[in-house]
Amino acid sequence: MLNTKQQEFVKHALEKFGKSQLTVDELKSANKKFGCKYAPQWLIKNKDYKVGKSLFNLPIDGEAKSVKIKEANTDNEKILAPVNETKKEAAYVVSSLVGDIVPKKDPVFVSFGNYPDLKSVIKSNRFYPVFITGLSGNGKTMGVTQACAEARKELIRVNITIETDEDDLLGGYRLKDGQTVWQNGPVIEAMERGAVLLLDEVDLASNKIMCLQPILEGSGVFVKKINKYIKPANGFNVIATANTKGQGSEDGKFIGTNILNEAFLERFPVTFEQKYPSVSIEKKILNNTLKSMGKSDVKFVDKLTTWADVIRKTYFDGGVDEIISTRRLVHITQAYTIFGNKMKAIQMCTNRFDDDTKNSFVELYTKVDAGANVEDIMEDQRKSEVDAQTNDNDSESGDSDVI
Repeated sequence: MLNTKQQEFVKHALEKFGKSQLTVDELKSANKKFGCKYAPQWLIKNKDYKVGKSLFNLPIDGEAKSVKIKEANTDNEKILAPVNETKKEAAYVVSSLVGDIVPKKDPVFVSFGNYPDLKSVIKSNRFYPVFITGLSGNGKTMGVTQACAEARKELIRVNITIETDEDDLLGGYRLKDGQTVWQNGPVIEAMERGAVLLLDEVDLASNKIMCLQPILEGSGVFVKKINKYIKPANGFNVIATANTKGQGSEDGKFIGTNILNEAFLERFPVTFEQKYPSVSIEKKILNNTLKSMGKSDVKFVDKLTTWADVIRKTYFDGGVDEIISTRRLVHITQAYTIFGNKMKAIQMCTNRFDDDTKNSFVELYTKVDAGANVEDIMEDQRKSEVDAQTNDNDSESGDSDVI
């Protein structure tokens, strides 16, 4: 609310110039009546009133009003056009985020891979965009979250989809308390707060993501809908995660991923290739998960990580089409703490796969549970493949003899 002197200034300025948007020089001229040769500081230092370079809105409360002023040297009154169409509050909502948005440290998290480099980028407080690519469930997002938690850095996460557009990212007009107001999008929020902006699953985006081009160059962005130029605060940075490198998914494993514009990808100076953690790291993660839930089972964790290791090696050799991610191992340990049954936990957490894959995974775990090691299992699989190939060749040879 304006105090009495401020209200008098607004009234005088309206009568003097007959409009609600004034330049700095006009504000100075209006302020001379009150014995001041400068523009009112309470107005020009409030960014809510600024609408352009050296141009400000007079803060008028209420609906559009007609202002009556007296023409010079006459007693006649002149009716001016409405000087303000909306309330000041409807013009611009500075921020929708309140309080601390620094992520919390996760007691389960164990650092590995590119984490030290990622942490160095975040702690540098410099604008240096990072692209992180890797298979699903290997801790890409978790690494960013925990690096920000360790650096005490604010993080704003945006999950990208094919429908994400400029309105979702930069902001748009929203209905609030019966009024149409401008609402900052997550990108503008991160820029003004000097926070880290996490574009999660960015390879699902359409070409509408190109609205971020100037932002990815480290410069500000002009938000045309509100006629305002936003400069990034110190510490602002952009990190993107994706299952692909922005070139689509030829094997069809990541349905919905798109080929991203080359100019967009070029705005990221470095790309981190995130792989699944080693067996020893995964053991720490799973043991931490159990510990956080008041349980401990080192033998079960050893068998789970061995089982996952065999499946991954087979996957990368082209032997199976599915893989057990670190996230799924965590899900299994969590299910175990709920149901108290190891095989039930494994079966329930592998039900998402087709029947053949699920049955083969469960059967493989029974072998691991019986004491088989990685080398023995891989050797048995190789022998099975050789035997199957030999039988196929013999069958073809037999068919030729019959013919």
